[in-house]
This record gives sequence, C-alpha cells and structure tokens, in this order.
Amino acid sequence: MAVVQASVDDKGRLKLATEFIEYLEAIGVTRVFVTTMDLLMARIYPPEVWKVNETLFRKAGPKASAAARVAFRARVYGGESDIDKSGRILLPAKLREELKLEKQPVWLEAHNGAINVMNRAEYERRLQESNANAATDLPALAEMGVV
Repeated sequence: MAVVQASVDDKGRLKLATEFIEYLEAIGVTRVFVTTMDLLMARIYPPEVWKVNETLFRKAGPKASAAARVAFRARVYGGESDIDKSGRILLPAKLREELKLEKQPVWLEAHNGAINVMNRAEYERRLQESNANAATDLPALAEMGVV
C-alpha cells in the first residue's frame, strides 16, 4: 500500500483511505487498538496483531523492563476504537494531544500488519531521512536481491 494523506476531524476521528478500509474489511476487522509505542507516530492494530505484541511483552525475558515500559506507554496513550460506517476511527484524546494529530492532515502507511499514522513533522522527517539515504540504501538491499 502507498503512503497516503488522510485527516483527523475536530472530533478526533481519523478518516481512513479506501485501501486501508478494504484491507481491514478483508481480514474481518471492525474494531482496532490505537496507540503509540515510540511517541513519534500512532499505530492502528488489528486485534490479532496487537495480541502478538502483548504476548511478546509477557515473554520478554531479559528485556522484561523495556517491555513493561513500552506496554505501559501503549496502555496510557491507547484505546480500542470501532471503525464506523464512514471508515473513521476515533483516536484517543491523550494520543491525539501528545502526537499533535488534532484537526490537521496526517499520513498513513501500512507496516507489519498495522497502520502507522504520522503528523506532518514526522512524515517530513522520515521523507527527508529516506531521500538522504537513497544513494546507499538501494545498493545495500540489491545485495539481498531487491530489484
């Protein structure tokens, strides 16, 4: 899926692009878990994908302290949300405020079974970083067979 622009309305609802709605419908998802784990972007998780994270948090072994902190952060900023008939998801208020996602355009990207939600600053930072490394990234991946 492409990186696409979307919007968050004045009530805190994110309007998903059609391709993301179709993806979620295809896997039978009508309710998602929305949070942040890095305080840089929000992530929309289908329940089965979020359950994998929860299992990893519980079985973190030597990384249990890091897992506990990330899990706590995810619970503080996160919440479940239904996908309404118009393809909108209500973003938790604390999450919207922390990541500056209110009443402005955002960018969506599918990644590892979840959907990343970036504000303008994070989108621009990631785009700049990607472009700055264009000359070295593709040759490095070509060694792995990326064409």
